[in-house]
Amino acid sequence: MFKSILNTLSNCFKIPELKSRIVFTMVVLGICRLASLIPTPGLNSALLKSYFEHGGGKNMGNGLLGMYSLFTGGGFERCAVGALGIMPYISATIILQLLQAVVPALSKLAREEGGRTKLIQYGRVLTLFLCLGQGFVMAIGWERFSDILPDFQGNLVLIHAIWWYRIQTAVILTTGTMLLMWLGEQITDRGIGNGISLIITIGILARLPAAGQGLVDMFLTHGSLGEHRYNIFHFIALVLLLCAVVAGVVAVTQAERKIPVQYAQRVVGRKMYSGGSSFMPLRVNYSGVMPVIFASAILMFPSMILNFLGSHFNIKAFIELAALVNRGSGVYLLLYGLMILFFSYFWVATQFNELQIADDMKKSGGYIPGVRPGQATSNFLHRTMSRITLAGAIFLTAIAVIPIILQEWMTIPYSVAGYFGGTSLLIIVGVMLDTMRQMESHLLMRHYDGFLKKGRLKGRF
Repeated sequence: MFKSILNTLSNCFKIPELKSRIVFTMVVLGICRLASLIPTPGLNSALLKSYFEHGGGKNMGNGLLGMYSLFTGGGFERCAVGALGIMPYISATIILQLLQAVVPALSKLAREEGGRTKLIQYGRVLTLFLCLGQGFVMAIGWERFSDILPDFQGNLVLIHAIWWYRIQTAVILTTGTMLLMWLGEQITDRGIGNGISLIITIGILARLPAAGQGLVDMFLTHGSLGEHRYNIFHFIALVLLLCAVVAGVVAVTQAERKIPVQYAQRVVGRKMYSGGSSFMPLRVNYSGVMPVIFASAILMFPSMILNFLGSHFNIKAFIELAALVNRGSGVYLLLYGLMILFFSYFWVATQFNELQIADDMKKSGGYIPGVRPGQATSNFLHRTMSRITLAGAIFLTAIAVIPIILQEWMTIPYSVAGYFGGTSLLIIVGVMLDTMRQMESHLLMRHYDGFLKKGRLKGRF
């Protein structure tokens, strides 16, 4: 198996076009990593780096800062020019996608010729404004970092003119994100894979050395009786769990329900087009990683708000409620799972338009065998998508709670537990599969064997 993979990789470099695309992608990704390493002027990045290296901010992974740090490859912890990462662009894209479901003008624009180009331009403009706002907020966060993490001592800001520091930092962070956005688009056009997704993935993979060190420390740390807390059986169990989770993510990510579609003979002008048969693939995990991101982002705030109100107004009931909905509790896991289920259906409802699909199919002379065209086809697609979405949502819930259980209930470090599921693993597997698929298409066009000689992995549900 490994020999076959190595042969396939060597074949990739035998095709000049594919070789140049791979090299270009690797060089640009290296430049993107520099954005998370170069410190922002006017900030004492060495002080913050030293704080995290000595074990500070252990609970940062539980909140919004931990998510930002994960997607930027530690740019926030280094006060880097790329501390915002590519997330503002992702947020702008998601906002526009959701608006298309409620704003008819945007929905019509998306279907017009050249409309996608205009939507991309709108996304860039929206990204600019989001960057300026988030950059300003992050500048204030670094300014008052001791309020975010009380155990931090010192002052990160080196500029006395505080408003000049805020404006300068916001502009620098905005420039860093816009540069990353442009580099990601260059990878998409001239490289291999989706550039924006690869930038996020490389930021997540950059934390692998820290995860490896955390895994080693787990088996070297002694308990209260002087014995090792974890033994070889724990290590074997973790490896088996990781293999099972990765295999499950790969299988469900590629799994799809194939709906047969039959096309009747039709006459267009003086030409007659013969009928044929095809299929419509409906992905089991249609919403991807979005429900997990939405649920995680929303559930960050109740505990923070209740803790603030309880401590500020000295209300004990709020503090107890905050502990009840804190990350890792049974109530939190229940709410987390329910919100993932809700957002899975919400995303499908906003992005999968069965009415338009049925109408387009009817206009092109296509129909599903045994189902009447029109409204009946729309109802059939709605019922089918609802059933397979339930399976995908249950899978997402299981994958999302595994890192929380490992971290909170089994005391495994966050840097290690984060790679056993959740957002990071879903993104890595999805992006890697998409990149491999593009590389395989180049190989097959030149009559080389792809990564999967027996065909792509497909799931049935």
